[in-house]
Amino acid sequence: MSPRLIRGILSLAVVAVCLDTCRAANNNEEDAIEFLQRFNEEAQIQYYQSSEASWTYSTNITDYNQQKRIEASLRVANFSKHYQLLAKEFDRTGFSFDVDRQLGGLLYIGDSALDDQDKLEELTNIKASLTTRYSTGKVCRDDAEQDCVELEPGLTRIMSTSRDYEELLWAWKGWRDAVGPSAKEDYVNYVKLKNEAARANDQPDTGAYWRSWYETEDLQRQVERLYEELGPLYLQLHTYVRRKLYDHYGPEKIDITGPIPAHLLGNMWAQTWGNIIDLCIPYPDVPSIDITDALVEQKYTPRLMFERSDDFFTSLGLIEMPELFWEKSMIEKPDDGRKVVCHASAWDFSNGKDFRIKQCTDITTDDFGTVHHEMGHIEYYLQYKDLPLLYRGGANPGFHEAVGDVLALSVTTPKHLYEIGLLPEPLDDPKIDLNYLMITALEKIAFLPFGYLMDQWRWSVFAGDTLPEDYNTKWWELRLKYQGLTPPIERTQDDFDPAAKFHIPNGTPYIRYFISRILQFQFQQALCEASGHTGPLHQCDIYNSEEAGTKLGDMLKMGSSKPWPDALEAIVGSREMSAKPLIDYFQPLIDWLDQQNKANGDVLGWAAEGSNSNESEAEQLLATFNEEAQVEYAKATEASWAYFTNITDYNQQKSIEADLLVAAFEKRWQRTFKQFDQTGFSYDNKRQLGKLLYIGDAALEDQAKLEELTNVKASLETRYSTGEVCKDDGTCYSLEPGLTRILTSSRDYDELLWAWQGWRDAVGPSAKQDYIKYVELKNEAARANDQPDCGAYWRSWYETDDLQGQVERLYNELRPLYAQLHAYVRRKLHERYGDKVSLRGPIPAHLFGNMWAQSWGNILELVIPYPDVQSIDITDALVEQGYDAVRMFEKSDEFFTSLGLIGMPDEFWDKSMLEKPDDGRDVVCHASAWDFYNGIDFRIKQCTDITTDHFGTVHHEMGHVEYYLQYEHQPVVYRRGANPGFHEAVGDVLALSVMTPKHLHAVGLLPELPEDDKTDLNYLMSTALDKIAFLPFGYLMDQWRWSVFAGDTPPEDYNTKWWELRTKYQGVSSPVPRKATDFDPAAKYHIPSGTPYIRYFVSSILQYQFHEALCKEAGHEGPLHQCDIYQSEAAGAKLGEMLQKGSSRPWPEALEAITGSSEMSAEPLIEFFQPLIDWLEAQNDLNGDVIGWDDDNPGGVATSMVGSVLALFIGIVARMLFV
Repeated sequence: MSPRLIRGILSLAVVAVCLDTCRAANNNEEDAIEFLQRFNEEAQIQYYQSSEASWTYSTNITDYNQQKRIEASLRVANFSKHYQLLAKEFDRTGFSFDVDRQLGGLLYIGDSALDDQDKLEELTNIKASLTTRYSTGKVCRDDAEQDCVELEPGLTRIMSTSRDYEELLWAWKGWRDAVGPSAKEDYVNYVKLKNEAARANDQPDTGAYWRSWYETEDLQRQVERLYEELGPLYLQLHTYVRRKLYDHYGPEKIDITGPIPAHLLGNMWAQTWGNIIDLCIPYPDVPSIDITDALVEQKYTPRLMFERSDDFFTSLGLIEMPELFWEKSMIEKPDDGRKVVCHASAWDFSNGKDFRIKQCTDITTDDFGTVHHEMGHIEYYLQYKDLPLLYRGGANPGFHEAVGDVLALSVTTPKHLYEIGLLPEPLDDPKIDLNYLMITALEKIAFLPFGYLMDQWRWSVFAGDTLPEDYNTKWWELRLKYQGLTPPIERTQDDFDPAAKFHIPNGTPYIRYFISRILQFQFQQALCEASGHTGPLHQCDIYNSEEAGTKLGDMLKMGSSKPWPDALEAIVGSREMSAKPLIDYFQPLIDWLDQQNKANGDVLGWAAEGSNSNESEAEQLLATFNEEAQVEYAKATEASWAYFTNITDYNQQKSIEADLLVAAFEKRWQRTFKQFDQTGFSYDNKRQLGKLLYIGDAALEDQAKLEELTNVKASLETRYSTGEVCKDDGTCYSLEPGLTRILTSSRDYDELLWAWQGWRDAVGPSAKQDYIKYVELKNEAARANDQPDCGAYWRSWYETDDLQGQVERLYNELRPLYAQLHAYVRRKLHERYGDKVSLRGPIPAHLFGNMWAQSWGNILELVIPYPDVQSIDITDALVEQGYDAVRMFEKSDEFFTSLGLIGMPDEFWDKSMLEKPDDGRDVVCHASAWDFYNGIDFRIKQCTDITTDHFGTVHHEMGHVEYYLQYEHQPVVYRRGANPGFHEAVGDVLALSVMTPKHLHAVGLLPELPEDDKTDLNYLMSTALDKIAFLPFGYLMDQWRWSVFAGDTPPEDYNTKWWELRTKYQGVSSPVPRKATDFDPAAKYHIPSGTPYIRYFVSSILQYQFHEALCKEAGHEGPLHQCDIYQSEAAGAKLGEMLQKGSSRPWPEALEAITGSSEMSAEPLIEFFQPLIDWLEAQNDLNGDVIGWDDDNPGGVATSMVGSVLALFIGIVARMLFV
């Protein structure tokens, strides 16, 4: 009969059944019980026939037998599908647990659920093809067909016994080349069809379907938790074994800190390492517990090994093997030329009497254990053989594997081996104990990551997360990550090494073996307690204990009739899997390994990311890092301080050397922390580790490039810090204080132009080549930190995906404020300088009282709304009252202590540089606050002028130091602002109080406190010239750098882009033409120093949110701009609480803690300036001024009289045309 005709008949049969049964759901439980009985009777026949066909094929691999197995498999599939359809007719609501559970088991039928018969046949054939390819694989020497070796026993023996690196490599590579690449296409189709079958079983993919067998939603999390608990054991063993392999094969083959070549561990898959015990045994001179020689000497045969195992079961009062077992099992490889599947396996033929084992048994210690393992499966079959067929399985798949293994834990003890005559004398010696534990660990502990990763790989494949082109790459990623192994030769995506492991082509889920490693030690502990054992768990032998046998048998009899936690509780008294018994079992060895590894000075782990899930170890390393970092960072900061306060070639070199030492320190710790798989770690540990993985420039692998970058940065900073502009008479001016004072106080257009242009010509063009190299190297460092360029790396510090979108939104909200201020100031500058300032265009950039036009407070006298009311510029008052730099800082310190915050420590006053030295030293005058990371040393470096402007700067820098003081108790990695803008905002928010007329009067710097709108508007104008005027500059600085780092602005366009942005956002233009060879960005400190700048824009937003919140806390009522939180301990407590957190929480949480909102908002800033905004709008309307500017002349001469005349001419022509 043709296959097509068979399918047609089967389809009609299903239709006939449906016509008979497709009616209202059946809720009669008696019908269900009869239905299940009928299924049980028929299924035993169907499953027996299918098992017999599979057995025939596995013990005699021929095309004919393969076809018969496929046909039998398809018959079972259709049978299962038929009964699935019938089972679906029952409404199980109200049915007993047992009936409901059996019916539920019939609904999910694996591959049989495929509706398309062609696809089911295709899948069946693919599975057969995969298995056959594996089972018939062989490796031939020099392509000589007559000199070939099969996996069993030939290649396996080579892997077990050879210690020749190249011979092992030949066997290892040969096997993978023989069975891997040719299987890949089949496996891709297998995955596709298996997933289709899984979806037909109401699961998204096959991995999910396999996991569903465990009847628990969090299986992945459970096994992950168990793996994390056990990872440190493996790590100790791996480190010790690596040392022993290093001793044997030498440094040219083994990296003592890296992964181990995968072919050297005595096993084709490196899943167990027991065969290299000769290299690893702790005490080789004490009597051996390897029984291979004894088995051979005592003439053990495979049959005798199995009989010895049977004796163990019957000694526990369990069921002995039936005669049929001995008659039909294949317990050694046939010598009649048949090809067989040698992989050991136990078989249940589903008829309650036929149970067999298939194993190509070798007379070795290893196979002696395997015999007991497989016999454990048979004992399980025997115990539950009378249950309904649907319950004839382990409580979960791991239970079946654990049963044989738990018996082997007794069978292989020195005590038991002596008792059955395989050791010549009783061995009671701690050294022998450690040898025994090492042998066991090489089987059990060594297996754990392999048992875990096998299905991690398949789950990823089935879920579609790993595509076919990445199969092999993902496989070796996992082998490296979890096992610390690497292929001994390069593997490519064309290879398919997973197919070299039986369970992959055979489609056998593997997480069961990992679970069994956990369960068997739980079982062992419970059975040993039942047997009355006292003493260490690893010395327990339950042989001859009927009490232990009864406890075990009671659990085995349950089959899968109950959820597995019920079965686990029946034997161990707990419903949860636990790694503790396993850890207890191996504790003596764990302690010994730890001692050995420390004595050898060996580092635990390898170069694999995410290979260590031991959180306590991570915590210990974080604590060590914290201690070391405080020392290393303090030394480097001290070297930088020495250079910044005394610029010499020697100090520069020392600073560079210190930076390189810190880079090496951070790189070493980064590599250490990369080993951790942080899954399951506490939030705090994850956060610390995450921050330490991204280390800026230190991530550069090439030391020469790191040194080059460090030197380039030093060169850029030195050029800036030592720049000066000289007049024709030889008088030279440095930036601070000379040029700054000219820009601040002069109102001479040409003098301002001389200073402005001179500074840019002095420090710009010569920096350009260095900056090009700086960009190149910073981008390379960024890529080493997993970011595409340096701009992206800087933005990543904000821990938000849409930083650019957020700041753009804020800028757009605030641009109207700036435009009003710009129009008003432009009018005033026009009144002062005449036609040099156009009333419609951008403003010449040198007229704002500041070298960079970033703040305009120094031209207050030109733009003050009401010049006749009392001034709030306190420069004169500071001078008249004899203020010096120290007194200005003391006044700031008093503000902080008035809030109940921390006063400056003595070291601050002793070591800070608060004014420019008069001893001729070159210094970096740019004001900055310094944290020396030792909890006591905090400093400020500032060339303080006695001015209103610097009075505010003092408070700003002191705000940084207060932040340092508040979070100095935090781990080093958290000693920074919640985001970079927070640090800048803290000082500024205090200045918002400090610079109010109310506060200046309170501290004696204003003689009286006028309370009128005019004084308010003057104050708001003074503040706006610093705060509102700054906004576009704070925004555009990093817009320029982000564009440069991203490659959107090439070097030849650096200056053009700079002035495009200055004009677009600030409405300022260069007062003289600038060329492509100029490099005006380098005239601003933060460009050569490499300091990201968007923080200052962010700070401009945050400080007003902070101010609003602190004013509410202080009980302030009235306009926000009049608030002074001076002496409010309530405000200080709220601020201090946020400061103490440092960066230990994401910044939105820190923001919410102080403001009640987790989002940045411009509303408080707008509210603060609303009176001025209204006034500016009225003034600009009154003057008829244009709001905005013509931005088509960004890099040329500022719009001047020529522009004004041209504009007038165009206007006249336009009027004439309309007339």
